[in-house]
Amino acid sequence: MLTRHICWYVAVLTYHLKIMASMMKVFLILLQTANVLQPSIPQAAGVQVFPPVNFTLTVSALAQVLLQWKPNPNQEQKTYTIRYDVKILSPVPEEYDTKKTRSIQTAALHNGFSAQVRTLLLHKDLQMRSDWVKEELPPLPGAPETSVTNLSCVTRITVSSAVSLHCTWLPGQRAPEDAKYFLFYRYEMYTEECQDYSKDKWNRNTECRFSVTHIDPEEIDNVIVIHINGSSKYAAIKPFQQLFKQNAIEKVNVPRNVTVFLEQNDLLATWEKPFSPFPEVCFEYEFYLFNLKSGNKQILKISSNYFRLRIDVTSRYSIQIRANHHICCTRGFWSDWSEIIYVGQNKHEDSIAWILSVLCVSMCCTFLLVAIICKIL
Repeated sequence: MLTRHICWYVAVLTYHLKIMASMMKVFLILLQTANVLQPSIPQAAGVQVFPPVNFTLTVSALAQVLLQWKPNPNQEQKTYTIRYDVKILSPVPEEYDTKKTRSIQTAALHNGFSAQVRTLLLHKDLQMRSDWVKEELPPLPGAPETSVTNLSCVTRITVSSAVSLHCTWLPGQRAPEDAKYFLFYRYEMYTEECQDYSKDKWNRNTECRFSVTHIDPEEIDNVIVIHINGSSKYAAIKPFQQLFKQNAIEKVNVPRNVTVFLEQNDLLATWEKPFSPFPEVCFEYEFYLFNLKSGNKQILKISSNYFRLRIDVTSRYSIQIRANHHICCTRGFWSDWSEIIYVGQNKHEDSIAWILSVLCVSMCCTFLLVAIICKIL
């Protein structure tokens, strides 16, 4: 009898535990649902967040898109702060927030552009977000693989403080032989078409030069937009765009007034920074030292315009220096090497030359003496 009562109590307890477990699962599911819904529609606040309206993308310049939208007229503001989350999906992903209802993006547009925006409502420590609104621009029209490839550009700062631009490229793999390419560059609000081209054997433009541009040499890492389109009787040439950081494609000028001399057993070298609007601290240098006697070569990195090194004074050396950007902006292309400067004397070679000179003089004197004796006799 006692055993029967114990079994009955165990069965009842097990039943109630199962019911409690089921209720706990339902409670957890409801709690998770409440947490998910809270950011968008917080029931306590009684405020619903609506997405922006009239979201548009407009090409406002070469490789430039204007994003515009308007606040949702149904959005309740009261004491809330309204901002907007903007997410660039392509070509280069980027996320940011803004209180404005417009934004300008610089991007290569030949493969299209897509972005989305949503409302962000802020109140004390509470953040509420709407659904996303998405828009996109289609790729630029043209036949596949007719765009230029291997685009490369270099700038230089001239003595007159102007900036030159030189670009090269290859025709697309499926570009017809009659394809004609045309290059444009944009710098801030200036846009200019190339007038000085070099051509390949099929008379297609593959190189462009601007001796003077609107690029400001004193600016740091501004964007230079390169746009190349084309035409052909046999195919629609697809345009191509590429963005370059201004200082990343600068070919730095050669260091100036390089002076090298010996002081006892030390080699001393001084020079002036390349022609540039940037101060001396913005440059680093490579010092190329070649021992003409032993054939040893050294390339030493230097962050100042002064150098001192203990050397073998019995050897003769050739020296060259080149420069690049250092800490003030993006590293560019190394300058060309400075003209070769020779310093020191090869003692072994000098002694041989002196001995040969003495032998030559002695032989000449001997022949002359023999000739005089023969003439007297």
